[in-house]
Amino acid sequence: MSSVTGAVLLERVAQRIVAAYLKKAGYGDVRVVTGGSTGAGVDIVYTVSGRRGRIKLKSDSYFGTDPAKVSDRDLVFYRPDAGHYAFESISNNMTREPGWMFNSEADDLYYYYLTLSQPEDEVAALLSEPDEVFFSEIKVERDALHILPMRATQKWFEAHYEDYTPRPVTVGQHSAWYRLIPRSDIEGSIQGARLVGSVFKTVAS
Repeated sequence: MSSVTGAVLLERVAQRIVAAYLKKAGYGDVRVVTGGSTGAGVDIVYTVSGRRGRIKLKSDSYFGTDPAKVSDRDLVFYRPDAGHYAFESISNNMTREPGWMFNSEADDLYYYYLTLSQPEDEVAALLSEPDEVFFSEIKVERDALHILPMRATQKWFEAHYEDYTPRPVTVGQHSAWYRLIPRSDIEGSIQGARLVGSVFKTVAS
């Protein structure tokens, strides 16, 4: 069973789903990366048409629509759809290191909403399973992938982030600070932003 929990566990699930989606879409050499080996704030790399691409992947479970599941304390990855993006402005409250929204070297931000209708321990157990088990048993009730060009989004965020209230978020063993920004504020301002929609049904079929 995976030892990760909380936001880190949700991120690992999202990475596995999105990486599988990219492979199925024909992208080559798709890899989940760690440790900044391919640049700060980069989670997935790929090749398409001879070009190397780098992705920052942000997972977000605030996409649920069933009130009963939202109120179920066992379903920690099933939160109500809040209609916003959560962008990291400070990555560590103690060191005050800038968040990935300022320093990511990725080409695109893949913002992935997904709600999981099963307890955290079940999700953690499935993360260690092979793909045929993981994709058949993980209960993704609702998901949607939004793609934002990183440079344009960073430029907009640097100009506007102080307009939005900072919120603390626990990430692993430390706290980070995020700005919650209505989706409509971003989608109407960033040229090239696009909605892919559900990708889980593509890889689970």
